Amino acid sequence: MKLGVAVVLLWWAAKATAAPSRVLAAPPAEFTPNTRVGPGGSKYKDSPHFRVYDAVSDSVANTVLQTLESAYDCFINGQGWRSTGLSFNQENDDGPWYKMNIYDVANLGANTAANTGTDSTTGLSFLNVVTQWMSTPSITVHEFGHAMTYAERYWVNQGRTGAWWETVANFVADTFITSDICAGSRAKYNQPSGDTLMNLNKVIGDSFQVIVDGSSGTGNYYEAWPFLTYVTNNPDNYAGLGMANFPNVWRKYKRNSNETPLHVLDQLASPTRIQTIVGRYWARMAYVDIGHVKAKALYERQKSQFNYANLDSLGGGRYRVKSARQPRYMGANIIPLKATGTSISVTVTATAPYTATLAVKASNGSVRYIGIVDNKAQISLASGEEASLVVVNTPSTLYLYDPFSLTSDVSRGLDYQIQLTGASV
Repeated sequence: MKLGVAVVLLWWAAKATAAPSRVLAAPPAEFTPNTRVGPGGSKYKDSPHFRVYDAVSDSVANTVLQTLESAYDCFINGQGWRSTGLSFNQENDDGPWYKMNIYDVANLGANTAANTGTDSTTGLSFLNVVTQWMSTPSITVHEFGHAMTYAERYWVNQGRTGAWWETVANFVADTFITSDICAGSRAKYNQPSGDTLMNLNKVIGDSFQVIVDGSSGTGNYYEAWPFLTYVTNNPDNYAGLGMANFPNVWRKYKRNSNETPLHVLDQLASPTRIQTIVGRYWARMAYVDIGHVKAKALYERQKSQFNYANLDSLGGGRYRVKSARQPRYMGANIIPLKATGTSISVTVTATAPYTATLAVKASNGSVRYIGIVDNKAQISLASGEEASLVVVNTPSTLYLYDPFSLTSDVSRGLDYQIQLTGASV
């Protein structure tokens, strides 16, 4: 079963404009119930920001309310994301504030643990959660991630952001469960930390796919969220990125432009291009060096399982990328190298723009990065160091693409060859 189920995007335009510059009213300690959002009911339990209907027991109701209050405290109180108590229809951010409704339901269909509904009149979201998943933060906080995306308004009715909603929601869930960002909020509401949701077999094994691919059955849009973890942890200190700036992926999005989130990230990080950022992200994923301690530990446990069969040997240290695994738009090949000496040189020949990097991991776990410049690079290896070559398809132009309907430009793979000296694949 996939973690968290696709939100059904409702196709109406958000009416919001830029946040006002005047001082905003503080939200009340207790939000107002709104019985018009969702099916309603007579059996319910409240917390300051949420109301749960028809829970099978008080214990279950208390559990989901504590989890969601903890997530609210982390992302909205702590990180300044727009409150889910505010309508995505309204132009101001100073109320009224309404509780979010959560419904305990018996069934939502095959393989569906939960979903996020919205009410177009009020501009508020509500959650439907199957009974057995009411106490599972990876499900409930995933859906809360959808609700926060709705509350931020500017991706609503923007089809090219559609698949990214799932990417954001799983990023929110994993951040809540694992990250120090939410540690204080977890402690405040007695929420345990947990292991990462990262699916490295998919992220690394299928790294050649379009960076966010919504293709039915084969896509990666539920698994692509480590890119957002990299953006928020920002280990390379790019201006305009980091968790404090994350809400700008919505707030600086060009209104009704139907651009992709890559376009707004490119604007946020200017003058650094998104191609550079994506290139370094994939280089760091060679050893999962993205500031996520639990994911890095997972990599160490699972690294022998990943599919790295990206190249065919042409003999004499020459290799060519397999046709089926050519990196698509902003996708990558991660290629572990087997050193035969104390230095490695590599030459890359490609048919289109690319970003390539040698990632060199020391015996103490630290990683250094050497960019391929003018198609070549050479490194010296210290005792105990290992290296990987990472090749990323980074066209000079950003494509306006819908992840649910990939076009030929984003599906086109990068054909390239490499020449290695001092190492083999």
